[in-house]
Amino acid sequence: MTPQGPQAPLEFGGPLGAAALLLLLPATMFHLLLAARSGPARLLGPPPSLPALEELWSPRALLLLLAWLGLQAALYLLPARKMAKGLELKDRSRLLYPINGFQALMLTALLVIVGVLAGLPLGALSEMLLPLAFAATLTTFIFSLLLYLKALVAPASALAPGGNTGNLIYDFFLGRELNPRIWSFDFKYFCELRPGLMAWVLINLALLLREAELRGSPSLAMWLVNGFQLLYVGDALWYEEAVLTTMDITHDGFGFMLAFGDLAWVPFTYSLQAQFLLHHPQALELPMALVICFINAVGYYIFRRANSQKNTFRKNPSDPSVAGLETIPTATGRKLLVSGWWGMVRHPNYLGDLIMSLAWSLPCGVSHLLPYFYILYFTALLVHREVRDEQQCLRKYGRAWHEYCQRVPYRILPYVY
Repeated sequence: MTPQGPQAPLEFGGPLGAAALLLLLPATMFHLLLAARSGPARLLGPPPSLPALEELWSPRALLLLLAWLGLQAALYLLPARKMAKGLELKDRSRLLYPINGFQALMLTALLVIVGVLAGLPLGALSEMLLPLAFAATLTTFIFSLLLYLKALVAPASALAPGGNTGNLIYDFFLGRELNPRIWSFDFKYFCELRPGLMAWVLINLALLLREAELRGSPSLAMWLVNGFQLLYVGDALWYEEAVLTTMDITHDGFGFMLAFGDLAWVPFTYSLQAQFLLHHPQALELPMALVICFINAVGYYIFRRANSQKNTFRKNPSDPSVAGLETIPTATGRKLLVSGWWGMVRHPNYLGDLIMSLAWSLPCGVSHLLPYFYILYFTALLVHREVRDEQQCLRKYGRAWHEYCQRVPYRILPYVY
């Protein structure tokens, strides 16, 4: 197959790296699920035992997953409080996106509350994580194949810069089409924040309820993990429109990398701390809990203020809250912020993210490395994303970006990196 349209440099180690990640990502997810429920709870080294096929495959789990995806798709199609325009595409068009993610979260929460009050055994979901993860993995492989086949008939203007190399494995992994849609239903936008993020907090809640069944009440550590991560998901959906300017939406194609990440990796690995606490309860005293809450609050404050400043500036540079900030003009007509939060480091929102990830792991104590997998993984993810951002900005802004880097030398952590 010959490539179509402009191409970006190969990423993730090219076709060999993509092939390795197709196996490594699901294997890592299942390793974490097995390790969290095992006695040793080792991050490194094999789990004590591997599950039999009947522990992985469950028609009931597949039906539950498809019902969940169907519910979220139905909520996506409900009338939105606002329709937002995405960035301009190669053909000069701008797609419309419904801004109703927080509405979907509230309606989902209402359905869950009614279900639990009516006797729905939500805590039993904690015993189905393995077959649900297996169903999600199988579904994302099939979904990614369908996306790849759909992209074969898409016009060149609809392809992502990085996923149309002509190599089947690499393009399947990275995604060929930038915004795959059927009518107005945008698959990438739907998956980015809806089913996976909401499934994450639903799994957390199921683990909390299961702990209450086993021990009489949820632990303080479990409450903190649930509360911190619910705040994070609620924030993402409340500020849903901001995702339209992220690299995932504007640059990356929609293939296995994003589909698996959104639908399987997020709900089943981001809930790792709650999984760990169910099987390895930790005593947490109130003073330490208050310290952890303070750490999370600091991280959230940096994350939210930095993102809000950036989004306000992008929407309206004349807004009084950002009009006085210093900028660097670029050849594209856009300006780069070199004061405020974005004058401290180039990615202050990433710094807030990392501080919060530490707060999510601390309630799990320090006896095991396993619950700290998230911060280790997330650090690697954000550093890699930051490198990709830098390369893209250098191509886009040229000299202006060099000047920005001189003015703001630190990337994520002041005086360190």
